[in-house]
Order: sequence, then C-alpha cells, then structure tokens
Amino acid sequence: MDVLRARGDDILVLSREKDVACELLDGFGITHTPVSRAATGTLPLAMELARRDLAVWRAIRRFRPNVMIGFGGVAIAHAGRVTGVPALSVYDSENATLQTRITWPFITHLYVPEAYGGPVPKGRTTRWPGTKELSFLHPSAFQPDRDIAQAHGVAEAGDTFFLRVVAWRANHDIGKAGWSGEMLGAVIEHLSARGRVILSSERPLPERFERYWYRGPTDAVHHVMGHCRMVLGESATMASEAAILGVPGLYAGRDFPGYLGDLARAGLLTEVRAAGADSVIAAIDAALTVPMEEMRRRRDGYVAQCPDWAEAVVAALDAHGRR
Repeated sequence: MDVLRARGDDILVLSREKDVACELLDGFGITHTPVSRAATGTLPLAMELARRDLAVWRAIRRFRPNVMIGFGGVAIAHAGRVTGVPALSVYDSENATLQTRITWPFITHLYVPEAYGGPVPKGRTTRWPGTKELSFLHPSAFQPDRDIAQAHGVAEAGDTFFLRVVAWRANHDIGKAGWSGEMLGAVIEHLSARGRVILSSERPLPERFERYWYRGPTDAVHHVMGHCRMVLGESATMASEAAILGVPGLYAGRDFPGYLGDLARAGLLTEVRAAGADSVIAAIDAALTVPMEEMRRRRDGYVAQCPDWAEAVVAALDAHGRR
C-alpha cells in the first residue's frame, strides 16, 4: 500500500467482514469498503459468494481499475472474467479445494509459495520462495516494538508465550474441530510454569481462561508476538508469522500447508501432527532448547533467500495492469 500510495496510484480496497480483517484495516488507517459478511455452512457460504461477486462487479464498474489483486481472489476472478480487468491471486492453502476449484479457471495469474503442493493453472502460475508473511513482516519493513509489546501483555522480565486457538469456520474447515478445553488447559498449565501466557481465541472459551486473554488492539499483535519466546497453537498463519519474526512457531492444527513444511525445514517452526496435550508439550520443550539468538540467525538466513513479497506484488501489478 505504501509503495502504491507513494507513486500516486488510485487504490480501492474491498473488504469482507471476516475474523479481524476489517478491524485490522481500520487500525492501520486503510480506507475500505465491506462487500459481504462471512457466512458459515455450505449453502450460506454459496449465497454470500453470490452477493460478494455482484458487489465486486458493481465496484469494478464504478472504479474502472487497471488491475486487481487479492488473497484467494474468488470474487475478483469472477468479476474480472466478466469485465476484462486482470485479476491476480496470491494464495498458499492447498486444503481449500472448493475455493480453488471455483477460482483458478477464471484467475488471470496465480502467485504461490514454492512449497505449495496443490493444483495450479498451467501457464498462469508463478512461484515465489518464502511465505506471504514476507509481504508485511519482512525485516526491512517491520520491527516489533518492545514498548508496544509490554504495554499489551509481554512481561518486562522472563518469557512470554502467545497461544492462539481458532474457530475452524472457513470454507475449507467445514467438519473440523480444534483443541479441547482439557488440552488447552494442560498446555497453559505447562507454559505458566515457564513464564507468562497470552491467549487469543476466535471462539468462546470457558471462564477459567479469561485471565490469560489478549486484551490489546489487533494492530499491535505482531509487536507482542515479536517479543514472545514462542507462538503456538492451531493457527498456521500465526505460527508462520512468528517464524518470519524470528520467534519459534509451533503449529498443532488440522491442516499442514506446504509453506509450514518449508519453515520447519529451515528450523523456524515445529509441526505437531498427532496433536494431543502430551505431544504438544513435548514439542514445546524440544523447541525451547534452541536459543533465541540461533532462531534469529536462522530467520535471517531464510529471509536472505527470499524476495520481499511486497515488492514482488507491486511488480506483479505492474506486469499485468491493463493500460
């Protein structure tokens, strides 16, 4: 956004009221127009997509863009095919088979991590080394602020652990469930013996976990994560964000996208596939044997082999923009 704004480009941001997306946009001062609210269940999701497609088509007719880009890009792919405006997608989740099946036939060009293992459009796909988190957490663009982190829960002395549980309600999460309350309690008890625990959750949790709740603003969370000793839970995105911040990430969820394996091979992240309390606790203890200085060294080595994804996105827009 900063690069595009600095060179005087006109930008229209269309948003979807899902999770914390709109809250983050507001927090970062990015003007946006919500076009739909996320639904749950197969039929409600289909109805929402139809409304979103129509809203995006109307917005394109008014704004007349040269090019569009989105993460996933379902609606822009459909509207772009009808209007003739190039539509680009950046994506990384192989398990979203329904979403990709209704997007890839219509998308102009797809950009995925090198480690992406799902089907892609032939002749219309470019692979970039690294992960999408390098578009906003690349060390050249973001450095976590300790004062902000401590103002929102990070301990002044000793270790802090950031724990994230999710709601499992995206289109590719239908039929899946996350950590039980018993498992969450066991992991929190183990971490509490080592330091402070900050808990973030998309779903309601029992009252006994309230004292661990993250109460800071959404747009401060990466400052908090960047000064933690570990980020763990069932969010693949937040585990990979931690890795790019140079903080050990641990993922014990239901799906294992290729980019997580890439980060694990670089020594930046731990995948726990048999996600019970005992296996998670054992993985925590093993990961914490690696000093933070070594984690930073590994992160720097990984980033040095990857492009700055923000710069790569701008180059993609320039390459495909309709003149």
